[in-house]
Amino acid sequence: MKKIAGIALITIVLLCACHDKAKEASGEKEVYQKATEALAAKEKKNPIAFLSVSSHDRRNLLGQTVIKANVGNSAKVCTYKDVQLELSFFSKTGTILEKDVETVYDSIPAGKVVNFKTKYFAPKGSDSISIKILSAKVKE
Repeated sequence: MKKIAGIALITIVLLCACHDKAKEASGEKEVYQKATEALAAKEKKNPIAFLSVSSHDRRNLLGQTVIKANVGNSAKVCTYKDVQLELSFFSKTGTILEKDVETVYDSIPAGKVVNFKTKYFAPKGSDSISIKILSAKVKE
């Protein structure tokens, strides 16, 4: 009789322990889900804060300025698309000669980089080019 009572007691303790671990795992999953939703809301609200651009340029044989850029997404959850870039052409003295807007019609997943290439006949006297991100849309 004592053996049966001991086995029953051990079984009850083990079942309670398993039940507590299941509740704990469920609670952790809930906390993770809420944190992910809060992060997604933050990333959707301000896409420019999570996007970056780096570029280099050269002249081709036709006299065009070939601009190659990498647009990176440092967001953890959101994918962005239709990123608008502002290209500014400067003289040797730093005077802005021309500004153009270019759109990257591509999706940029979280944590990824997309390559972009365009060609321009830069204004006479251009020495350098600057690229800035103006806006982006969140891909649903």
